[in-house]
Amino acid sequence: MSKLLYKEWKLAVHSVVYLFLLIGALLLVPAYPYGMIFFFGCLGLYFTSQFARENSDAFYAATLPIKKCHVVKSKCLLFVSIELAQLAICIPFSILRLWTLPEGNPVGIEANAAYFGFGLIVYAIFNFLYLTVLFRSAYQVGKAFVIAILPATAVIALMEYAVHLPSFAWLDSVQMADVPRQLPVLAAGVLIYVGGNLLTYKAASKQFERVDL
Repeated sequence: MSKLLYKEWKLAVHSVVYLFLLIGALLLVPAYPYGMIFFFGCLGLYFTSQFARENSDAFYAATLPIKKCHVVKSKCLLFVSIELAQLAICIPFSILRLWTLPEGNPVGIEANAAYFGFGLIVYAIFNFLYLTVLFRSAYQVGKAFVIAILPATAVIALMEYAVHLPSFAWLDSVQMADVPRQLPVLAAGVLIYVGGNLLTYKAASKQFERVDL
């Protein structure tokens, strides 16, 4: 599987993904909706899928001496590796933000533990909807993106809106006293992300088994 994942990174990843991996630097921009970082992450995955389609990546992978489910698994692992890399790169910028912009973010959520939990939830939703629709044919990348990005964007908007409600002000805090309240959001994000991607792999594999390339 490591060789298939290497193939994905070497042959299927669009160059814009490497730019979007560094988009965590937007956390240093004052008064910016940081949920857009997750949107750009999803957009990079769409560009990668489009690039792979134009290069007949699914057909090429299907001609290899591997099972169809391995093709799906490698694509799922590619999505996960890109998303986790982006979130990991965001962490140092979120720490640096505390020093450079201590006054906070008036637009929406701060880059705290809850923020990363919401990010994992956004990516879990996007992966499930996008990959299960994509592997119905392995070619309808545009349709899959529209179906997946709408609910993912809705979660981003909900996250940004919630922090303006007085009862959810703790979601927007970077104070140590509020971290214990934010950690359950992060934990929920981890569980949803892991469980969601396992479900994505199983559902997308079943879809792809029916496809005649």
